[in-house]
Amino acid sequence: MGTIAAYAGAALAEIAGCFAFWAWLRLGRSALWVLPGAAALLLFAVLLTRVGSDAAGRAYAAYGGVYIATALLWLWAAEGTRPDRWDVLGAGLCLVGAAVIVLAHRVR
Repeated sequence: MGTIAAYAGAALAEIAGCFAFWAWLRLGRSALWVLPGAAALLLFAVLLTRVGSDAAGRAYAAYGGVYIATALLWLWAAEGTRPDRWDVLGAGLCLVGAAVIVLAHRVR
């Protein structure tokens, strides 16, 4: 599995899992939302281990930028709120940071 696919899948799974708990605890939905939420969070953890990185912390740090961008897409697609220019600028900065972490040439 490619790094981009693993990050994208992990981000979607994490957001869906966390949103399930949000729906239960903040939106008054049934506690049954926890079941698919927990499964999604488990999938998130598994997918994040598929990232091609020699260090977990580096993989998690780079993932943060992808997560932020995906969360804003979720905001728009699932919650119907369009990200504003500040959201887009912030996500862009985070993606640049993630790219630096992932693509940096490291001497061993």
